Amino acid sequence: MVNFGRVLTAMITPFREDGSVNYDLAEQLAAHLAENGTDTLVVCGTTGESPTLSWDEEYQLYQVVQKAVAGKAKVIAGTGSNSTEEAIIATQKAAKLGLDGSLQVVPYYNKPPQSGLYLHFQAIAQSSPDFPLMLYNVPSRTGQNLLPSTTARLAEIPNIVAIKEASGNLDQVSQTRLLTPPEFVLYSGDDSFTIAMLAVGGAGVVSVASHLVGKELQQMIRAFEAGQAKVATEVHLRLFPLFKVLFSTTNPIPIKAALKLQGWDVGSPRSPLCDLPSELKKELEDVLVELSLKESFSNSN
Repeated sequence: MVNFGRVLTAMITPFREDGSVNYDLAEQLAAHLAENGTDTLVVCGTTGESPTLSWDEEYQLYQVVQKAVAGKAKVIAGTGSNSTEEAIIATQKAAKLGLDGSLQVVPYYNKPPQSGLYLHFQAIAQSSPDFPLMLYNVPSRTGQNLLPSTTARLAEIPNIVAIKEASGNLDQVSQTRLLTPPEFVLYSGDDSFTIAMLAVGGAGVVSVASHLVGKELQQMIRAFEAGQAKVATEVHLRLFPLFKVLFSTTNPIPIKAALKLQGWDVGSPRSPLCDLPSELKKELEDVLVELSLKESFSNSN
């Protein structure tokens, strides 16, 4: 069984003032995350602004992060696409780098039916049969929902080992857990949904908030696993305002603003995303101060 751990950080991509990728800062941030509660880094996913990264930038980021966290955390590459052929090529290249797995988003915009989704993921898996794949269901962004019955069929393919479920539908998660073998791992794709998913058989979270509270998320999940539901709930409720403010507008706009407030010069999101409006920045800053997260560390660069 592939073990990506409990807390997987959907890592942001830092940019310089001119809009180029800041690989040096990516290396520093990856190392910091690995030392502060992150088991696995998911690189070039939604939070990493993959739609505006070139494949060359993505491959370089995979290698920079892989080197930064060697022996400390695993690395999953976001190599999904709405083109099956493109996803196959990107996944094969990531596999050759010796990464730990690949995140495969439901194809977006072209809205394939369930049979098309099955064939898409099957083809990618078969093209890299020794490379673990995590499905990524996020209907709010892709326009299509990966149904539990389709996920169950895909879970029969040996190297499709997990799903990042961001539908926000607990009934769907329950049905997926019911239809899939125990070794198929379910991760929450939403920080605020994690504790609910743990209750129906989830294993952890692919997190945005873990940029700031990775150790606390580890505490929450481990407490739940140990039968200490009250402790887990207390952690969840304490962090809940942070979970919500980090999604006050389109991700990753708020998390990049939060990291800036902590001293990380991660730059602005790439267009068509934009900086956080001032009124939301004040709300974010208030939450960070309340949780003693503002100026909890600083980055010399």
